[in-house]
Amino acid sequence: MTLRIYNTLTRTKESFETLEPEKVSMYVCGPTVYDKAHVGHAMSVLVFDIIRRYLEYRGYQVRHAMNYTDVDDKIIQRANIEEIDPFELAESYIEEFKAHLHDLNILPATVYPRATEEIDQIIEMVQGLIEKGHAYETKGDVYFFVSSDDDYGKLSGRKLEDMQSGYRIDLDERKETPMDFALWKASKPGEPSWDSPWGQGRPGWHIECSAMNLHHLGEQIDIHGGGNDLVFPHHENEIAQTESLTGKPFARYWVHNGMMQLRGAAMSKSTGNLVTVDEFLADHEADVLRMMVLNSSYRSPLKFSDETVGHAQRALDRLRSALRPASPGATGEMPQGLEAQIADTRQGFSVSMDDDFNTAGALGHLFDLVRALNQARDNGASPEALGEAQRVILEFTRVLGLELERARGEAGEAAPFVDLLIEVRGELRSQKLWALTDKVRDRLAELGVVLEDGKEGTTWRWK
Repeated sequence: MTLRIYNTLTRTKESFETLEPEKVSMYVCGPTVYDKAHVGHAMSVLVFDIIRRYLEYRGYQVRHAMNYTDVDDKIIQRANIEEIDPFELAESYIEEFKAHLHDLNILPATVYPRATEEIDQIIEMVQGLIEKGHAYETKGDVYFFVSSDDDYGKLSGRKLEDMQSGYRIDLDERKETPMDFALWKASKPGEPSWDSPWGQGRPGWHIECSAMNLHHLGEQIDIHGGGNDLVFPHHENEIAQTESLTGKPFARYWVHNGMMQLRGAAMSKSTGNLVTVDEFLADHEADVLRMMVLNSSYRSPLKFSDETVGHAQRALDRLRSALRPASPGATGEMPQGLEAQIADTRQGFSVSMDDDFNTAGALGHLFDLVRALNQARDNGASPEALGEAQRVILEFTRVLGLELERARGEAGEAAPFVDLLIEVRGELRSQKLWALTDKVRDRLAELGVVLEDGKEGTTWRWK
């Protein structure tokens, strides 16, 4: 089977062929750290975590870079409002974001470059663009000369002449043309700055990612990723400045995730239309957010609502139901239907994931196996008969980054206490204290424990 990935650059699904056999270089644009991260940021890191996990499952060695933009106009403005050092502000939000990555079970990137640690590489790249005639200096600022790039706009599909005609009045007279963008900004009083051939200043946003890419992954990479709000101008400008310097195609595949939407609009720090990661994790486990992403197409908008959160929780509970042990005393063999479903699930999971990481389709095959497994349990299949199907479910949910085993471990830690409450409830039933027995059952249900009364006694399971 051939893995096919949708490439924003060509707007088609393409067979995945890497620059080096069995190796993948992947750069993903990380956050600008001036405020708390919201679940839209989490969606992007989850998407590329899932992509990376599947690539590694297929045998690729992935070198993954995710940057932090730690010097930026927004950081400086926020620091001025709070009357603290911009670097102190950025560092506090970087540490918070690192904690979120851990809480969300995100695999650590190979490298986390920061703009402030790459100044030498940035200056070197700007100098190279000036020498090649693609950039110019004016009054301490350096701009990329967009008209020097013959195919500018190829990622976003925009034509330069159409974009320039939209500028009736160019308010910045330092630019040669309205669409030119800053590579280096002359310093202003009270702003962070570094020495450069053009005087004290700091880098522009777009050049940071290009320089970090060149430094840590090389002139050409396999995958460049980020949210689809970055296609223009950020990624468009990255292509322009990088390819103008190297003369080589930059990224083979441009992969973009859709936006998380709240109340009909994309989540945004600037508008305040958001739910922070902290707020979400205070009420829900991390796997619920991952399940929301898995249940959808990564390239499509994802609506955040009580309905989608609830649907994700129920889907997660459904997967966990497959890990319930066999009924006490069950000795039945694996039914033929379950054996066939295991084979179908193995094939279907890979076929779906090979189709541009179709996680919703892959989950569909897992749910088919859950249904067959639960039916086999109800029909008296033994622990050994259920074991292979349960191992398949754990194998593939681990590929997707779900932590069903952790939930099972937590259930094991709680088991003695649940068993004690069931014993107490049994004594209450023998005394016909029905109100109290119902109270024990209902309170356990609120904690996610389902009691099932049968001829052999009371058993329990997690929802």
